[in-house]
Amino acid sequence: MPDSQEPAFKPFISPKEKPREFTFRALLLGSIFGIIFGAVTVYVGLRAGLTVAASIPIAVLSISILRAFGRASILENNIVQTTGNAGQSIASGVIFTLPALVFLGFDLEYSRIFFLALIGGWLGVLFMIPLRRQLIVQEHENLKYPEGTACAEVLIAGERGGSFASRVFLGLGLGSLYTLFQNENLFKAWPGTPEFQPDFGPQHVLKGASIKADATPEYLGVGYIIGPKVAGVIFAGGVFSWLVLMPLIYFFGKELGHPLYPGTIPIEQMGPSQLWSTYIRPMGAGAVAASGLITLLRTLPTIVSALSAGFKNLRPGAAGNAKPLRTEDDLSMRTVVLGSLLLILFTFFFLQFKPVPGAYVGILPNLAAALLVVVFGFLFVTVSSRIVGLIGSSANPMSGMAIATLMATCAIFLVEGWTAPAYGALAITIGGIVAIAAANAGDTSQDLKTGYIVGSTPRYQQLALMIGVVVSTVAIGFTLNLMNTGLQEFREASQPWTLTASHPGVAVQNDVKHLPDQIHVLGPDKTSTTHPKSEYIVLNAIGSSELADGKYLYSPSTGKIEVQWIQGIGSEKAAAPQARLMATVINGILTRKLAWGLVLLGVFLVIAVELLGIRSLSFAVGAYLSIGTTLAIFCGGMVRWFIDAAAKKAGGDSADSESEISPGSLFASGLIAAGGIVGLCGVALKGYEATVGKGDILNFPHTFLDNNYVSVLAFAALAFSLYYFARKPLNQPKP
Repeated sequence: MPDSQEPAFKPFISPKEKPREFTFRALLLGSIFGIIFGAVTVYVGLRAGLTVAASIPIAVLSISILRAFGRASILENNIVQTTGNAGQSIASGVIFTLPALVFLGFDLEYSRIFFLALIGGWLGVLFMIPLRRQLIVQEHENLKYPEGTACAEVLIAGERGGSFASRVFLGLGLGSLYTLFQNENLFKAWPGTPEFQPDFGPQHVLKGASIKADATPEYLGVGYIIGPKVAGVIFAGGVFSWLVLMPLIYFFGKELGHPLYPGTIPIEQMGPSQLWSTYIRPMGAGAVAASGLITLLRTLPTIVSALSAGFKNLRPGAAGNAKPLRTEDDLSMRTVVLGSLLLILFTFFFLQFKPVPGAYVGILPNLAAALLVVVFGFLFVTVSSRIVGLIGSSANPMSGMAIATLMATCAIFLVEGWTAPAYGALAITIGGIVAIAAANAGDTSQDLKTGYIVGSTPRYQQLALMIGVVVSTVAIGFTLNLMNTGLQEFREASQPWTLTASHPGVAVQNDVKHLPDQIHVLGPDKTSTTHPKSEYIVLNAIGSSELADGKYLYSPSTGKIEVQWIQGIGSEKAAAPQARLMATVINGILTRKLAWGLVLLGVFLVIAVELLGIRSLSFAVGAYLSIGTTLAIFCGGMVRWFIDAAAKKAGGDSADSESEISPGSLFASGLIAAGGIVGLCGVALKGYEATVGKGDILNFPHTFLDNNYVSVLAFAALAFSLYYFARKPLNQPKP
């Protein structure tokens, strides 16, 4: 077939029709959804290490909301979901990379997050514009773009009649009510994380292990959507780490009277959380790195074909100056080229004149960084767009692409001798922009596929995406900082310290603006004491043999480190596994100092899992995360298994329950949104309490509800509601 011949495809809305599309109300509603789902993605992604596509819930909600204000066209609803979906995709790229700055010992700045997300998001849209005709139009039959096609089905069903939104709102309402009482930052009427620490008999069998669940609606919803197979593999990783490895570490290490590197206290004195943070996280980082690279290698044929098609498509076409059809009207190549050049120049000037505090590197490295953003950015935008067309956004090996970017960047830095900590901050800046661009390009492709099926105007979608990027980045940076401060803890520590002596890997941090004026220090018995920050000097430890990585408060009056300052990001409540992995890769290459034994243990664990015929990425993420996260997700997967089994028993098709517009998936989307929104309100409340120096404002009285059994029963009741509403059919429109 000649190149000029287009596939014979007829969109739902003819190119000759011009219904309302790029309207103010569509952009406004889409922007609101972008802010909400961007913030929710940051919250859930940092905690669970997973993200869930937002385009279908946004489309469902848009149909109902715009219908309440008069007739809305299908193209108008598509602009809403296009604008709103930008928030979720940008947030995914941000949380997988930029929190690594915290692990590298630098502070998160709102302005930095905003501009890096903006640059990456816009590059993802601009680089995708010249690829649209090749990937979306000419390969319409080959590249299905599953989420984009499903979203188009929702929009078409909404145009024909019927309502899906009531199921989303039910999940949102029940999930919000549950979270209000369950969340430990709000009423905490019952324990948010019921836990059992086994310790049987005089031999202390299974001591060091822990069985617990973060009984939140968002984890339940995520587990349902990803299904029992993936949820089971993730939980298997958690079981291996928390019920096999950690008891094993305690069993062999309890007789040691001294710390075992990278630990700073003897194993016999460690609880499960300390064993996890000290020994399991480096192993998990190695596992995630290995599985990400294996996934990337597995998609090499797709990468090569994507690059080949992408470069061919950049050649000028033969269309001349003829005005294109409405459904073929893209932003011009001049806009793409000029916009990309301006963004790269802005990247250079931003790095040069607004470096990470304490991480200025000079003109040449910053210029190299801007050029690397172009090279890796276009490479992985092309790769990401084609991969999601074949296997969907959820299987996009974004972390693998980010790792490849960081490894190549750090290798260049190592050859040039650029190994100071400041270059680590520069490397994660490059990796962050590239990851954000690749993530947004993948979801941009899905949105453009939806638009192609329903008959949207590509130019309007591309403009809507760029508006969505700008609006959502406002909320993403704020949410990231809010979680870092709202979830932080100050725990009592007591370690003699000579400030004037040499301590490799430990430095005094002079910038303490993020340290609250009044510090609430938790003791071993959970009692709290308050101290002014003027009493302390902040120490920052990275790669020290004396202190675990992190920040500490040193008291000149006692000559001791008295407080461990645990940042919210990286804690058990917001583990940020991918970002931790990025920091591990950077440190491992630039400093050539790493707990290689633990990292390689994770690598060979992944190889063993691959040899069993299991895709290892889910297992690796589960091995890294807290079992509290993986067990709660597994519960959601089990609800889905019961739904599938009931459907088969009734003679139905389990594919109905697997559809992204099934009643269970819509209700689960509501649960995820509820957990994220109300959970963020709790984090904001904690941030306010820390700012004004007050204790628990919402102090729910201790009653019989404050019991682990109540927590389990309440979570079981929420799981049953998911089962019930997943079995209850929707009011489907007539074709």
